[in-house]
Amino acid sequence: MALKSLKKKRRIQIIALASVALVVSTALIGYAMRDGINFFRSPTQIVEEPPAPTEVFRIGGLVEEGSIVRGSGEQIKFSVTDGGATVPVVYTGVLPDLFEENQGMVGTGRYVDGVFEASEILAKHDETYMPAEVVDILKEQGVYQEPDKGS
Repeated sequence: MALKSLKKKRRIQIIALASVALVVSTALIGYAMRDGINFFRSPTQIVEEPPAPTEVFRIGGLVEEGSIVRGSGEQIKFSVTDGGATVPVVYTGVLPDLFEENQGMVGTGRYVDGVFEASEILAKHDETYMPAEVVDILKEQGVYQEPDKGS
């Protein structure tokens, strides 16, 4: 009888230890990823509820026609729109080859004093690609047009 009690006690200890290990590993993964999680916002969402200047997030939309201004060095200014609102963007660096007006883009950075300061800019990688979040927001605003599949 003492042997069954010992086995039962040992099984409970193993289950408790495994549970604690699972909780600790989940907490460590969450802690490690805290800086790697970037929330996505559309220009309309940014204008309606401006995020804190310290918050890093992603913005997506269309590069507004006629808004690209190349500054000194590698600084580029342009505006991104979702049809409902427009947010000015400033970026220092080399833009992707496919970056152009009226095309989809996603930028990572911060919104400081009414300007999105991008640390990274991504452009579409083929004629039909646009992030799903951007497509959904553009459809809500009524400015999204399906790309031609035949060309």
